[in-house]
Amino acid sequence: MAGGHMKYRTLSRSSAHRQALLRNLVTALFKHESITTTWHKAKEAQRLAEKLVTLGKRNTQAAKDKAESIFFEHKLVPKLFSTIRERYATRPGGYTRVLRIEPKREDQAASAILELVDSPVDTRFAMTARAVAAERAGIRPASEVTEGNKIKATRFRGPGAEKEFENMVKRFEQLDMKRKWAEGEREKWEDWEEAQRWDANGVEAGGKKPKGRREGWEKWIVDGRRVERKERVYPDLERSRL
Repeated sequence: MAGGHMKYRTLSRSSAHRQALLRNLVTALFKHESITTTWHKAKEAQRLAEKLVTLGKRNTQAAKDKAESIFFEHKLVPKLFSTIRERYATRPGGYTRVLRIEPKREDQAASAILELVDSPVDTRFAMTARAVAAERAGIRPASEVTEGNKIKATRFRGPGAEKEFENMVKRFEQLDMKRKWAEGEREKWEDWEEAQRWDANGVEAGGKKPKGRREGWEKWIVDGRRVERKERVYPDLERSRL
């Protein structure tokens, strides 16, 4: 009916341009398994990505031909019908996830992470492991919500899910230990720098210089000013921004 409500976002593009954009997005998604884009693009690409996983689970020649007509990189077709199909063999649906993040600094556009669920770079899986590590360290009290999120994050990841989750928790625990050590080293350096006194001949009159280099512990320090500005404080993940 003319003038009816649109059931999809046009993304301010013509039909051909919109289809090319979505094909490009899902190609990058299945290549990297996690991408960062605007929220509206992520929601539209999510629909096409879900259909592609459904095609992979059908595993027919017609499904392969359809997937090959969508991907810009045809080498991703074998991945879809092998790795991806086996990963989601027991999952009834919900193969992708959209997570809102801070807006892009250039134009403040609403941004989001579009990722494949249960992938090696699953953000929800890592966030749950981080919460468990904080609870075990006594940083935050134990919560039933965290336990429920753990069950959800490991339900369809296969027989080695529990071991994989514990390894992720240990990585965060080691990261916290590194940060505590770095904070202690920074205090030593600040105390030494404050105690520095030089005489007329340039001879040091302060305390003993701490061992090691500043570069060894500075990379583990979280800058509070960067957190206030909502900038990333962890190393950049291998995602492509489109």
